[in-house]
Amino acid sequence: MTNKEIAKTFQFLGSIMELHGENPFKIRSYQNAYITLRKLDQPLAEMSDEEIGQIKGVGKAIVGKIRELLDGGQMATLERYKAETPIGIQEMLNIKGFGPKKIKAVWKELEVESVGELLYAVNENRLIELNGFGKKTQDTLKKQLEYFQKSKHKFHYAALEQPAQKLLAQLKDHLPGVLMSWTGALQRRSNEVSQIEILIAQPSFEGIDWTGILEEVTLEETRLTGRTAEDHPVILYNCEATEFGSKLFRYTANPPFLAAFVKQFEGIDFKGLAEEAAVFEKVGIPFIAPELREEDWGLQLAIDNKLPQLLEETDIKGVLHNHSTYSDGLHSLREMATYTQSQGFEYLGMSDHSKSAFYANGLQVERVFAQMEEIDQLNAELAPFKVFKSIESDILNDGALDYEEDVLRAFDFVIASVHSNLRMNEEKATQRLITAIENPYTRILGHPTGRLLLSREGYPIDHKKVIDACAANGVAIELNANPYRLDIDWTWIPYALEKGVLISINPDAHSKEGIHDIHFGVLSARKGGLTAAECLNAKSREEFVKWLKA
Repeated sequence: MTNKEIAKTFQFLGSIMELHGENPFKIRSYQNAYITLRKLDQPLAEMSDEEIGQIKGVGKAIVGKIRELLDGGQMATLERYKAETPIGIQEMLNIKGFGPKKIKAVWKELEVESVGELLYAVNENRLIELNGFGKKTQDTLKKQLEYFQKSKHKFHYAALEQPAQKLLAQLKDHLPGVLMSWTGALQRRSNEVSQIEILIAQPSFEGIDWTGILEEVTLEETRLTGRTAEDHPVILYNCEATEFGSKLFRYTANPPFLAAFVKQFEGIDFKGLAEEAAVFEKVGIPFIAPELREEDWGLQLAIDNKLPQLLEETDIKGVLHNHSTYSDGLHSLREMATYTQSQGFEYLGMSDHSKSAFYANGLQVERVFAQMEEIDQLNAELAPFKVFKSIESDILNDGALDYEEDVLRAFDFVIASVHSNLRMNEEKATQRLITAIENPYTRILGHPTGRLLLSREGYPIDHKKVIDACAANGVAIELNANPYRLDIDWTWIPYALEKGVLISINPDAHSKEGIHDIHFGVLSARKGGLTAAECLNAKSREEFVKWLKA
């Protein structure tokens, strides 16, 4: 088990114990273990019990539980509580913003034991009279439950990318010389995917032994369903090699794109083509990258011969929006800088949390200037690589930024983001963002809707008004590349580009390795048609400095 998996197990143990009204001191110790263990650099699997016991806040009992997880993948204490807790109640612990106290209330007082029952109870207004609830809380919960239900059985693209790569490699070994490719939402690099889909140029799957590759296999006429050993759902499609291109095109295209394509080229038979490129050649348009095969506008770009040269990961020159141990990052400023330099980037934007982010050890003013002094020293040492002085300033409730003007003036640039009071209507949220955008020190708007994919819907905003404000004030918009965010959503990139607003692919890295989330941001940005010329951190160091001074 990884450190992250072990830490999450302790987080879950603390939550489920709280459901059962257990000792709050024990609960707090497990919650603290979650915070501590997820930040460890060294894998717990490589440490002795004695070394683990030397970690601050990790006592003998926790060491024993960690050892249980490392040796057997389970923890007896947690298994005992799980046995006493209905599966549906355990599932509720995954609903963002719906904590153990409220779950316990609906479980014990209403005898609700599943998400479906809870949603029914909400629709019947049965929660209003419960202690700690009320009409407003019930309405909010209804939205959370509906989003949770809608998001079930989906995965972040990042969660399936490596398993899909592994499966494809296994299949190529198992069926040597056979043509095969990802298809479906995975091939389009969608933010959320439901399964791994692979097309194989194999006339039939009859008689093929899938042992060691797939489990729970069900064979149908043109496809096979199953699951990987890690329990990821899989669909394999089979076809003749002579029709591989046609099938790959059909299975990859999103239904709205495919419908527009069929209507546009009605009467043209694009079946029976061995290569996907031949489909586009046959209808006389340029090849459309899979990422642009979501909506009909991608097709229209090809028809008008206006397909953009999409951004590549190698185009990214700088890494903006990063956190260090000055706030809630895992690695020091020096470690973040030297690692970024070693990965071939030209510059780093150090954007720790601002003072209002007390939950993330946000920087009080004296620590801001202490960090700036360290940055000056690093820049003298690492030149021509450059660390820019930045901050992720909280956008306060009235839209103001988080420091006085004399402090804001000292930064090279400010990223403005909302982190608190997320329950806003569209008018309030839009005005709050626009006020921050109009602040002369804001240069980048961070994760505009505050969403967490498959976990929390963002607050509603009028995207056009926000983008228009960025255009009017020379503010770039972040596409937060963390695969749990990918915010701004790619569907709004075309409008931003139309208005001349630059998009910055920012990893929001809280560790050295976190900078590689740029990979997921680039994939999402390509879906919106982003090019290197329209990407802020595809600028060279000199070009970026020129933009800052403009």
